[in-house]
Amino acid sequence: MIESDKRKAVYLLHEQGMSIRELARKLCLSRQSVRSIISDKGNLPKIERISTLTIAPELIGRLYTDCQGFIQRMHEKLTEEEGIQVGYSTLTRQIRAMGLGVDPAKDKRDARVPDEPGQEMQHDTSPYELEIGGKKCRVAGSSLYLRYSKVRYLKFYPSFTRFRMKCFFNEALTHFGYTAGTCVIDNTNLAVLRGSGKNAVMVPEMTAFAKSHGDFQWLAHEINHSDRKGGVERGFWFVETNFFPGRKFESLEDLNAQALEWATRRIVFKPHAKSKLIPAQLFEFEKAYLKKIPPFVPAPVLLHERQTDQYGYAAFDGNYYWIPGIGRGMVQVLQYSEKVRIHRNRDMLVEYGLPSYGVKKERFKPAGVPAIKKEPHKRPIEGEEKQLREMDPAVAAYLDFLAKAPESRMKRYRLIRELHSLSLKLAASLFIQTIARAQRYRITDGQTIERIAVQLMRDNSFQMELWSEPGEETNNSDVYREGELTPIPDMSKYDGDVDLIAKVADDSDDQKEEE
Repeated sequence: MIESDKRKAVYLLHEQGMSIRELARKLCLSRQSVRSIISDKGNLPKIERISTLTIAPELIGRLYTDCQGFIQRMHEKLTEEEGIQVGYSTLTRQIRAMGLGVDPAKDKRDARVPDEPGQEMQHDTSPYELEIGGKKCRVAGSSLYLRYSKVRYLKFYPSFTRFRMKCFFNEALTHFGYTAGTCVIDNTNLAVLRGSGKNAVMVPEMTAFAKSHGDFQWLAHEINHSDRKGGVERGFWFVETNFFPGRKFESLEDLNAQALEWATRRIVFKPHAKSKLIPAQLFEFEKAYLKKIPPFVPAPVLLHERQTDQYGYAAFDGNYYWIPGIGRGMVQVLQYSEKVRIHRNRDMLVEYGLPSYGVKKERFKPAGVPAIKKEPHKRPIEGEEKQLREMDPAVAAYLDFLAKAPESRMKRYRLIRELHSLSLKLAASLFIQTIARAQRYRITDGQTIERIAVQLMRDNSFQMELWSEPGEETNNSDVYREGELTPIPDMSKYDGDVDLIAKVADDSDDQKEEE
């Protein structure tokens, strides 16, 4: 599928006079695709998505080992024993995509690589603890370094994820306008699917990203051979000794603005320490050997499904964004590096810029939209938690465990509500035994706790309190005596109503017989 931004770029470039042949060559598209995009004026066609069958990689890996690599036997076991109807070509394609059967080189040492123009760039990240806006903050610095010309691009993030890695490379390569043939990285799971060094298999998502941004290749260095990307490693030492000292940062945006000015406008014009060469001049020479970035590259995007609440807002990343319209249906939030776009059924509804780092629980809306009278809020859970703690010390101990468990802090609010609802459905003894077992195995999922209760009922491993006849002490109590001697209520006032109901019923029966 061709992205919407790329389709719009094709249409705009055609409107500016670029020929179909040139568009197809520069954007790596077929001429028929270019003609189809132009006829649709850059809009996405309304098509039906057809899902394709994807087999679990764990299952393919197990069958590949059991069948000793014979694909025909794997196909038979999939169809006969696993009940998966899959084409033979589909199976072989997925096996090739997983890299099974490939015998990579066994060399684990890196030889000295010549420093040639246009051949290599290096990327790495480094954690820092900085004072930003008067507060200590942990950030991750990301740097891209062209080995021959020694120019670099630097940016800082609160945390570094695969999506932010793609955003960083998109910004850096777009800034340079060129890319080297190979990018040396460490064995990070953001780009490496499995393996390490020369045996590393890259994530297909990152391989496709590299192909769309100049068709460069990822190269992971061997373990404990970080000197293979020594240029970018030494660059972080240069950041600590030249960029940080004497500078103050008011916000993360201010930090990145100063980092961009320092990396792309200051140090590129300073002579290198040993060779006395200027990186900006070397970069102008190296351009002839680098790969030029296509005139349009799709910006990285992350899709999130969200529900519109009763006030017309959709929650995303701790903030609320107003949705045009009057309905409360599902919307698609497309997250970009510096903005979010909200779509419904392929139609873009509104676009917002991302707020500054640290801004949470804010509501964003276009100008002219009235503010809501009653803001969304969560009903407190103190009452439910108090009732649960009073049931038994084992339940109170489990709630204390939830307060300390890192993996359950974000979902503790919902989990306590689920536990309170479950306590109303089960016998007290069964609920207490279920919670005790959940704490024993450190379980923080509501569905798993319900399955524990079902398993206890099946095994009959709990004792339910049975009702017994009241004893002498109960029979002789004043409350029991008072209830025993309660007079029989007078029901005579309802006799007239009973006669009326009976008369209406008789009249209805007579009418049915006449019909």
